[in-house]
Amino acid sequence: MNYDSIIIAPVLTEKTNALREEGKYVFQVDARTNKTQVKEAIRKLFNVHPVSCAIMNVKGKPKRLRNQPGYTSSWKKAIVKLEKGETISVFEGV
Repeated sequence: MNYDSIIIAPVLTEKTNALREEGKYVFQVDARTNKTQVKEAIRKLFNVHPVSCAIMNVKGKPKRLRNQPGYTSSWKKAIVKLEKGETISVFEGV
């Protein structure tokens, strides 16, 4: 599995913006990856040094479309903490 396919997209919400001030960045990752693969992908793609990584599965929410019940897709989320003083420039808008 290559590094581009491990990291799918950054998660940009008010809560993740608050976490960024603590040096934590949140990404949507491939469902088959583990912590070491995510840390290695972040290290190679963004040239930073991750300290820790927390991974969780996010369940799909129940929704309705034209009175038909269904669920949104489930996905995997990774919260990566970087060394003090390091940032990912993609998030900063540089």
